[in-house]
Amino acid sequence: MHFSKLLQAAFAAVIAMTTAFGPVLTGGAVAHAQQYQNNRAYGPVINGFNVEEVRRLTPGVELHFDMYGSPGGTATLRIDGATRNLHLTEVEPGQYTGTYTIGTHDRIRPESGVTANLRLGNQVATSLLSESLLQPNAPRERRGQLAGAPAIQRFEVQGSPELGPGNELRFTVFGTPGGRVEVAIAGARGVFFLPEVRPGEYDAVYTVRASDRIAPDSRVTATIRANGRYTTSVLGRPLLASGRLNEAREPRQARYCTNCAVVEAVNVIEVSGNGNYLGTAGGAVIGGLLGNQVGSGSGRTAATVAGAVAGGLAGRNVQRNMNREQRYEVVVRYANSGATQTLQFDNDPGFRQGDRVRVNNGVLSRDQ
Repeated sequence: MHFSKLLQAAFAAVIAMTTAFGPVLTGGAVAHAQQYQNNRAYGPVINGFNVEEVRRLTPGVELHFDMYGSPGGTATLRIDGATRNLHLTEVEPGQYTGTYTIGTHDRIRPESGVTANLRLGNQVATSLLSESLLQPNAPRERRGQLAGAPAIQRFEVQGSPELGPGNELRFTVFGTPGGRVEVAIAGARGVFFLPEVRPGEYDAVYTVRASDRIAPDSRVTATIRANGRYTTSVLGRPLLASGRLNEAREPRQARYCTNCAVVEAVNVIEVSGNGNYLGTAGGAVIGGLLGNQVGSGSGRTAATVAGAVAGGLAGRNVQRNMNREQRYEVVVRYANSGATQTLQFDNDPGFRQGDRVRVNNGVLSRDQ
């Protein structure tokens, strides 16, 4: 009887220990693991960070910033030389915006670094602004392009045959090793980073999103940052693959046709020949003979002289009429320069005002 009481007491103690420590060993551990996984799954990400560049950095000037990243976070900015931080407001899911007005005590310079922080829960993502605060037409020395700044030797793109959603653009930058490279595409929201795949070589693929509005000639800017300084380079090539680019440009070639023109006028010119000696003398002889048949005596002599003069004039007119002919002048105006040219034809060339033509070595032909 005493032994059974001891066994019951031991069993009750085991149950009490399981009840007391069970949640700590099982349920508590699971809850902690789930919380850790959720934090990792929903860690903040900054996809892009832009500024509306200004012409000067003087008191009263407003600096407008946009940041794109994980929705539902808290975004703040820190500008080197500023006396206060800037809080960004989430105007759309994942889009944060805010404006900083430069004060009299601020010491913001073109090369001042701007840091964005995006907090989500107990995690924070950080990004540095890759653009200058000043517009591109600001004086070079005011935009942080100082001696010893990082350099970009080459900026390339492997174009895509299409620029619709899902197509890929591969960008490569060759420059100072150990830097940080960001690329901004006009028509695409935010910026994206190029990791350093080899010393001094940065490479990454950008996939076009459904919300992008990228054109073949969209401006693409690469910025490399190192040691607190930066250098910017603009892509000098189109984003379409060469075959598609030539196809897209084909219809425009007529605009640059150097020998294309439009008929501005067709003139008919009458050219009269000059009476020569034979024509005049022949007319005089015929007139004199006719005058000699009129009257008698001195009257006949006067008639003969008058007939000779009249016959000479008539002979001249007959010769002139015999040599009279028509020629044609076609006046054309070139489409590319606006200059005009006159071409002459012995016969009607068959062109009319408004006809589109080409001029090749003085030969006029219709533009097909």
